[in-house]
Amino acid sequence: MEKQTKENIIKEFKLSENDTGSTDVQVALLTARISQLTSHLVENPKDYTTKRSLLRLVAQRRKLLAYLKEEDGNRYLAIISKLGIRK
Repeated sequence: MEKQTKENIIKEFKLSENDTGSTDVQVALLTARISQLTSHLVENPKDYTTKRSLLRLVAQRRKLLAYLKEEDGNRYLAIISKLGIRK
């Protein structure tokens, strides 16, 4: 992921001025990385190492979303609608 892309995602999803690691930002960054790896796997279906990494990232995002849903349901609904994640 390019540095500029990462900065744009952080800027869009941050909660406060100095926020770089809130749950919202982490979920957005993971979603971007997941879509990048998914497109890579379409072109390279036998790349099993990338497939394993993708599954690990999806599990990590699922855990963060479960935490966010428990802590603040409104933020959870806002972020999944903004990112287009099915839940």
